[in-house]
Amino acid sequence: MRGIVEKLDLDGMGIVKVENREFHVPFTAPGDEVEVKKWRRKKRRLIVTDFEVVEESDIRVPPECPYFGRCGGCALQHIPYSEQLRLKSEKLSKYLDMEVEVLPSPRIYGHRNRIDVVLSTGGIGFRRRGTWWDAVDIEWCPVFGESSKKVLKSLREFMGDFKPSLYNIRENSGFLRYIVIREGKFMGELMVNLVTSEGQLPEEFPDYFDYATSIYWSVNRTKSDVSYGDIERFWGSEFIRERLDDVVYLIHPNSFFQTNSYGAVNLVKKVAELVEGERILDLYSGVGTFGIYLAKRGFSVEGVEINPFAVEMARKNADLNGVDAVFRVGEDRDVENLATYDTIVLDPPRAGLHPKLVRKILKEQPKTVVYVSCNPATLGGNLKKLLEKYEVETALGLDMFPHTLHVEAILKLNLKV
Repeated sequence: MRGIVEKLDLDGMGIVKVENREFHVPFTAPGDEVEVKKWRRKKRRLIVTDFEVVEESDIRVPPECPYFGRCGGCALQHIPYSEQLRLKSEKLSKYLDMEVEVLPSPRIYGHRNRIDVVLSTGGIGFRRRGTWWDAVDIEWCPVFGESSKKVLKSLREFMGDFKPSLYNIRENSGFLRYIVIREGKFMGELMVNLVTSEGQLPEEFPDYFDYATSIYWSVNRTKSDVSYGDIERFWGSEFIRERLDDVVYLIHPNSFFQTNSYGAVNLVKKVAELVEGERILDLYSGVGTFGIYLAKRGFSVEGVEINPFAVEMARKNADLNGVDAVFRVGEDRDVENLATYDTIVLDPPRAGLHPKLVRKILKEQPKTVVYVSCNPATLGGNLKKLLEKYEVETALGLDMFPHTLHVEAILKLNLKV
């Protein structure tokens, strides 16, 4: 069956209508002529798994990555960047029920400061699109940058010399599981974290990465396919550093940090522009990304975060930057006296705000809410509730994830008069 891609859906797949059926085809562009061969049904949609682009659209651009179309990481490298931004604006506008502009990432290649590389019997690279068991073998990742080539070359040299076993996810066997590469883009510091099953790591391992600032060995003692574990040992520095504008942050293997350093500079600056008053509550404060940036600008900041390790890192970051921000362990739904803060900054996980917190905000009514979200769907759901008492002053998107359909959103909500 053949058809023409009419447009892209909100997951970045091309929509082809053939014989009164609508097919969703990955890695295609509007105007492509496509021959559909195989498909599967997923969530009431027909997702094409085998196809051929018979004639390419004029809109296509050459992808930078040689693994594009197989790797599950990027979906849109073949789409002009201006069109990527338009798609993200359309997605945000749909979920928020208002027109939302998306600001571009300062860089669209070499921007990621973290990649989690699968070390498996299926390959050394990233999960193949549509699978949880297979991997696409890679030599480097253009979205991360040149240092990924150096690290993966060193890893293969180590493997060639010592022949460690690779993980088989189906059988839960094998020693090497992941290598996580993190980089302070503005500081030039590099971290390598090898994640293994239980076993013995040759003592020569760190010698292969002597150019790295920080080298870690972590052990995942579970069957879960995750790229972190218990810290077994580290060599070099305990942390690497990243600078966002004039604030320096410490990065540990088990701490979260915005994955696009260049976009993160724009993000913290925009949040600082939107907050009002003097007393700020930084809820879901993490390692203090927003709170410390705001404290450095003279705001009185209290951060609340459920993860004790993140709170510990936030306190270290506050000390490093010489600010008096206070960070404590706590749950979002248990925060009290919201009205005593001039602005509350919210940056929840993808699940969005706890319903109890939404009710508390509506009841206690702090004057200004700045809501940062990486999930437009849950943001839209929370917003519908908050609009009972609040109105939107500012709504915009930031492209923190070029070549994907993910988008970061920032809303400034003011209490209705």
